[in-house]
Amino acid sequence: MTQKEAKAELKRSLGLFDATAINVGAIIGGGIFVVTGITAGLAGSAMVVSMIIAAVIAAFTALSFAELASWQPVEGSIYEYARQLISPFSGFLAGWMWLLSNTFTGAAVALGFAYYFTAVLPVLPSNVVAAVVCILFTALNFIGARQSSLLNNILVVAKVLILLFFIILGACYTTPANFSPFEPANAGVLYGACFIFFAYAGFARAAVVAEEIKDAKRNVPHAMLLSLGISTVIYVLVGLVAVGLVGAAKLAASNSPLAEAISATGSAIGVQVVSLGGLVATASVLLTSILGVSRMAYSMARRGDMPQTLARLHGKFCTPYYAIAIVGALMTALVLLVDLTRVVALSTFATLFYYALANIAAFKLKTEQRHYSRLVPALGIGTCLALLVFILLAATQAWIIGVICLIAGAIYYGVRNRLKK
Repeated sequence: MTQKEAKAELKRSLGLFDATAINVGAIIGGGIFVVTGITAGLAGSAMVVSMIIAAVIAAFTALSFAELASWQPVEGSIYEYARQLISPFSGFLAGWMWLLSNTFTGAAVALGFAYYFTAVLPVLPSNVVAAVVCILFTALNFIGARQSSLLNNILVVAKVLILLFFIILGACYTTPANFSPFEPANAGVLYGACFIFFAYAGFARAAVVAEEIKDAKRNVPHAMLLSLGISTVIYVLVGLVAVGLVGAAKLAASNSPLAEAISATGSAIGVQVVSLGGLVATASVLLTSILGVSRMAYSMARRGDMPQTLARLHGKFCTPYYAIAIVGALMTALVLLVDLTRVVALSTFATLFYYALANIAAFKLKTEQRHYSRLVPALGIGTCLALLVFILLAATQAWIIGVICLIAGAIYYGVRNRLKK
């Protein structure tokens, strides 16, 4: 380690807007351009009710994260909170599952970006395009969180504008008859809420980079709640307009439901703009994935739960450059060499696993350290456990992969601790 590296510290260069954009960038991904079709197939015309229920469920965990971030805004987020408030082993497992799921999800999102890109410009194989964008975004993260955040801000504003374009243009062509029958009391609405819940994941991404955010005790919690609120409003409006344009049945039958919906306006430009939205959305998710995973690896390394090399900061850029390089290399290798269709199921299990731990950690805060009743994290724990049961029944593969990863993490933790002694 050079003298410059030894003196390097993470820079607090991000403000409230940046932190909120990081979260929105992580939440509103390619999923909204696909998951509306799945939810419409389950909930029918009452899809927006599913979206609202999912937002309420997500809000319990978001409030728990906000509570924890205002108590101690620290790089590594759930890893640090579970480590300090539950146990070091729980913290390790939370960080381990976060690293694995977001690395695989990031690679899958890179492929999603490539599919959108090659549909417009079929110049290279999709996996090569995915590898190139992984390398470019890794290089940008290497230079600094501020630079990555500036690009993310542009991408987030662009995709929000595209979705607003969809909402405004589509609203002029909606047909009230498409909302009939409207049955919010059917079981499909609850099933739809379970699926749409995962489209809200990402509201706590800024907490992972808390030590790079100005006035983090205030800005990180505010960014979480703002991003969840913004995403909920956009999702509900998109859902209303999509159903109003073509009805739930057509949305459910389409692989590109939003493009299918906007085509009802007869605007060819509208279809192209909405398709561009998928490209922009996946780009911002990938950018925030590399940012988040590298910081989680850095946080775990400085605690001794990952190789110490990952905790080294660049002397000039003050970024965890080894962690960034390794994360970028892993994602690049994954898009080139691995079939991600099955492995990405890990993210559903892992998300609920570390969300449950976040709620348990928030529940364990002392009375003087909290702003909300313990009922909030208790409801968060209950909803996470209920969703885990749902996933066990609806997507058993996610449980199998998740449990295998937990066992692998436990073995790694045990061996590493024994070697330390």
